Amino acid sequence: MATEEELFANIDALLEEEPQLPPPAERARLREAAGITQARLALALKTSTQTVKNYENGRSEPKSPRLEAYQRLLKGWAAKYPAHGAPAPAAAPSPTPPAATQPEAPETFTGSAALEAAVPETAAPAQALATPVAPAATQRPARPAATSPRPAKKAAKPAVDPRFQHGPLAVLDGDGSAYGVDGIVLDCPATTVVELVEWTLRESGLGAPKLNRYGKDSDPLIVLTAAAAVKLGLPERLEGHEQRRSLRLPEDHPVVKQVAKAKWQLTQRGFGPWARIYRKAQGRDRQCVQLAILSWDALDERSWPGVTDMEPADIARVLGAYAQRVITPRGSTAVSGLELMTALRPPTKAVQDPETGNWVSGHNPGSLGTEPMDPAPPEATPEHPVVVNSGWTGGFLDEEAYQWVRSVDTLTDEECTLPFAVGLDLNTAFLAAAARLVVGLSAPDHFHAPKFNPKIPGSWLVDLSHIELDPRLPSPFTPTGERPTGPAWYQTHTVAYAQELGHDVHPIEAYLRRETGAYLDPWHDRLKNAYVDTLADLGVTRDLDDRQFLAAMEQHKQVDPALAAVLSAIKATVKGGVGKLRERPQGKSYKEGERWPALERPTWRPDIRAAVISKARVNMHRKLLNMSRMTGLFPLAVLSDCVVYPSPGASPLDFLPYAASGKPQPGGFRLGPTPGLAKLEGVQSMLWAVDLMEKGLNPARHIKGDGHDAKFDEGE
Repeated sequence: MATEEELFANIDALLEEEPQLPPPAERARLREAAGITQARLALALKTSTQTVKNYENGRSEPKSPRLEAYQRLLKGWAAKYPAHGAPAPAAAPSPTPPAATQPEAPETFTGSAALEAAVPETAAPAQALATPVAPAATQRPARPAATSPRPAKKAAKPAVDPRFQHGPLAVLDGDGSAYGVDGIVLDCPATTVVELVEWTLRESGLGAPKLNRYGKDSDPLIVLTAAAAVKLGLPERLEGHEQRRSLRLPEDHPVVKQVAKAKWQLTQRGFGPWARIYRKAQGRDRQCVQLAILSWDALDERSWPGVTDMEPADIARVLGAYAQRVITPRGSTAVSGLELMTALRPPTKAVQDPETGNWVSGHNPGSLGTEPMDPAPPEATPEHPVVVNSGWTGGFLDEEAYQWVRSVDTLTDEECTLPFAVGLDLNTAFLAAAARLVVGLSAPDHFHAPKFNPKIPGSWLVDLSHIELDPRLPSPFTPTGERPTGPAWYQTHTVAYAQELGHDVHPIEAYLRRETGAYLDPWHDRLKNAYVDTLADLGVTRDLDDRQFLAAMEQHKQVDPALAAVLSAIKATVKGGVGKLRERPQGKSYKEGERWPALERPTWRPDIRAAVISKARVNMHRKLLNMSRMTGLFPLAVLSDCVVYPSPGASPLDFLPYAASGKPQPGGFRLGPTPGLAKLEGVQSMLWAVDLMEKGLNPARHIKGDGHDAKFDEGE
């Protein structure tokens, strides 16, 4: 017979075991019975939507403390929604008070409070929780939400803000139907632009809460189809011979006059493809509406492939997913990328005046502030007033992405007999470079003969021409890959890499910044999550092995064209946002030495752009060098984030380095869905590549598709 000591030991062992969860299928059933989406559950558990999916398909299990929280939630649901449809006993009143909500932004719940918020007090139909309900004045029967072959998926998002219950935007059609996110359709009675603005602000329930506690709410966006534009008195197309983005309605157009007569204002951009109509804020309430006119080319086909031709409900789904994962569009993806930086690092915050005790606007540490900052002369562009007015002739930073083609004279017979040229593309290489990137936040100071410090961001005049590297690799110090010919200006990361390679560096002079910070970190984190989550929704998840990853990438655009367009826009946001940090003057009337509008932004920071590109180019060279050491392979060409290698097979698996265990070797190129990892860009014959190289053309630019498609790089 067992002793008391043995029995207690057995019980203690049971108590120490991990909590047992119901089978994966039951977890999904309980969540669906409660009417909770995977995205909302992910928010409560402080994890990703993909992780919740993995819990429900048995691919992974939660770890403590998330395990205990998830078990508590499932037990609560099991009591309310037993299997076989048996009625659940009445739930006892919860002793925990409801989570408090902030008046300006939805609260992000943590721990058990979030889980209790995810469990409804009474059973509610799933549809009632998943789809917002329009006010009685604007409600209409729901229409088919999308033509996609897959059901619409919702991006992970915060709890609904009661001020913006219908989401960030709507697409207005010619019959007065305003299509929003989650399949909602509102009635918009407006017949003029002024009526549309007033309806949007007073009745629509559109907009989005701020992304940072010190920031501003996103203004509602109304996207106009061609039919809607005509109904509101706008021309179907904007005609003109200037650059498309500079086109706008003339000041004497009836709609522009209507706007002014109603005491509304337009920004300096006027009434163009992206028009902002506003009045000065009254107290804390902003009065501003953004319009995007599809037939005026508001959505660039390169950034938003196929979106303009979609049905209004599908356009709303695409733009809504982007708004929830990135930011409500404010213009081109480049403009949105720049706006996202400011939204995540607002320039000001409320501070208490030590003398009066009143709350006033003050500088937000870590931001770029509210005033524009002139660059150091070598960081500027030749037409910049700093350069023209000072007579600067000392040269400029040339930190650009690679455009390099290997000399055919360095090709070996063995390489030429390989059958294939395989292109690898690094996922959002500029985004990977922005991670933990320390940049200058203050004005530059000038130093002569300083000692190099790799931790100080800035621009250094140094001679790296003595460094000799393998001619089968591009030089890491120039975008052309050619060896430097004498002293030149370099960003800190480029000089630090020369030091990393074992060479002495002796700067002649430098422009350095004393105040520094990882300004782009929140921008990186939000865009990385948006990229990874969107790829996961397209079936490209982090748990795939390399063969599965290649197979998933081959067909991910066909899985859901709408989400594929979101992915394209996210990538364009990264490149365009970095490019906007050094926006050049536009228009034939510009004269060298004049200031141009972009210079009045605190975010006109060519030094930050140079830091991102320098780090990305150095990251690329480090991989190229490691690949040559591990495999003996050398690239044929590099274009920005794409590299072409000779290969014995038509797959990256035929030449990438793997350990005996089958795991990828660290340091070289690795396949995967996260920023900085690689995917297949294209495959052509080696003869095709050599032919282009002999003509002085770059195989990396054309390797995608049929060998004639040029690789798209978002410009400035």
